[in-house]
Amino acid sequence: MTGRDVDRRERTTRGALPVRGGGRWNEVAVRLGRIARSLQDQDSARDTLDEVVRTAVEVIPGAWHAGVTMVVGKRRVHTVARTSELVDRVDQAQYDTGQGPCLDSLLQNLTVTVPDLRTETRWPAFAQRVHGYGVLSMLCFQLFVGADDVGALTLYSSQPEAFGQDSEDVGLLFATHAAVALASSRREEQLYLGMAGRDLIGQAKGILMERHKITADEAFAELTRASQNTNTKLHEVAAHLARTGELPTRPPRDNT
Repeated sequence: MTGRDVDRRERTTRGALPVRGGGRWNEVAVRLGRIARSLQDQDSARDTLDEVVRTAVEVIPGAWHAGVTMVVGKRRVHTVARTSELVDRVDQAQYDTGQGPCLDSLLQNLTVTVPDLRTETRWPAFAQRVHGYGVLSMLCFQLFVGADDVGALTLYSSQPEAFGQDSEDVGLLFATHAAVALASSRREEQLYLGMAGRDLIGQAKGILMERHKITADEAFAELTRASQNTNTKLHEVAAHLARTGELPTRPPRDNT
């Protein structure tokens, strides 16, 4: 562990929100309210994700690093935000072995606590894989972010038993605010993309109407035929026409 990591952990511990004791819940509620507004103020889903992991480390007791994992379309699992490349390494170990606390949290709607990975028996292949990575305890919360997509917020610590009841209490409230902010930012982006797509289709129709002296319905029919013939989404056909002046004549190249 580098001196920078030690300093960061010490700053994290000092800045975290304690919740036990009289009056502490009021402090938690006020600060989390400010955090929620900050998350809502981000310009994009990408910015919101980055703010979620950054703020999680600041406010959740015991957190050293944080990451957000998403299941997209109920199929593909990947890490979409992290405070360190170490998060990617630990998460990849879960994806490769098909087991781990984050996957359990995602799939079973659980808050999962890992007190000490050195003695962990629930996910033996995962625990063996990450031995020596410097992560000894973890805490995972499920995030609901959409009808088909679900995520998990995971906290990582270099210390054993770093996450107590305070961590779970603050983390659960924070995860709730984060999920709302992420869902809101994604809806806004989808609305914007939908509007942009309609604008492109309208522009493409105008090009075809002017060029071929046809009606709006006939122009739309041409766009639709090009979409079907090339197996390309309609708004992508429109974007191609607006960019090049021509309708696409072949399917897009598969780069996978």
